[in-house]
Amino acid sequence: MQDGEWRTWLVAGAIYGGWVLLTYGATALPWWLLLPAGAFIVCWHGSLQHETVHGHPTRSARVNGALAWLPLGLWMPYEIYRDTHLRHHACSALTDPVEDTESYFVRQADWRRMSGLHRLLLRFNRTLFGRLTLGPALAVLGLWRSEIGRARSGDLANGGVWLRHVLGVGLVLGWVVFVCELSIGAYVVLFAYPGLSLTLLRSYAEHHPAAEKDRRTAIVLGGPLSSLLYLNNNLHVVHHRRPDLPWHAIPAAFSACREEYTAEADGYVYAGYAAVFRRFLFRARSHPVHPDYRFVDA
Repeated sequence: MQDGEWRTWLVAGAIYGGWVLLTYGATALPWWLLLPAGAFIVCWHGSLQHETVHGHPTRSARVNGALAWLPLGLWMPYEIYRDTHLRHHACSALTDPVEDTESYFVRQADWRRMSGLHRLLLRFNRTLFGRLTLGPALAVLGLWRSEIGRARSGDLANGGVWLRHVLGVGLVLGWVVFVCELSIGAYVVLFAYPGLSLTLLRSYAEHHPAAEKDRRTAIVLGGPLSSLLYLNNNLHVVHHRRPDLPWHAIPAAFSACREEYTAEADGYVYAGYAAVFRRFLFRARSHPVHPDYRFVDA
């Protein structure tokens, strides 16, 4: 076991144990308690998946993948997340809608071809309220549209990935429906959808289209709960500079070079997620068209 990785194993045990207990007792809990707890568990599992993608808690990619593969959030196959996220880290121009696989921006030429409704949805998704409410649906539909388009074009490379994902979804929903007696709709509403919404809260403030390409990553000084939920990925500059660091080593690395990391964030340092809410809940963080492509047709 790598140094300190017992913490990651402990987190994994807490996630799966908590998920089993929460789903098993779901019918006895009020929705207003079940929803935040279910969202937390599913989002926390997404943070575990992120950790395994970056080589933790073991040196074996197979073991790490097996640890986080089960799709508690239902919507995205683990392998697709792994591949697109690693391409995001390899990208030299973060936020670029052509190069960055996790960009929320579009090109001016694409914007001009969109319908008025499509533009309105993208503008709404640039507000935090839009990202938390509509954002999960847009993310799911965007992935499925992309994958269906690939299949129709004859690219079936992800066929096995989706078959394994369907098997995993079957295992999750089989437990939920037949053992826990919770409907699929209830699981989506109380666990999967709000879990993705919490994940999008983290990603909402991670990157910005600064003029200097090496200064496009932000810092959110989260409290103990949000730092645990996101496994310190809120200190996103550190993670992008040192993606090899396990989550439990990130705070010390940040403290050791705080001024340097703060400068690299180009002033995008938020005191916490409450500050992000106050600033962007109903205000668009930026225009959907990336500044590098604005008023350019190519």
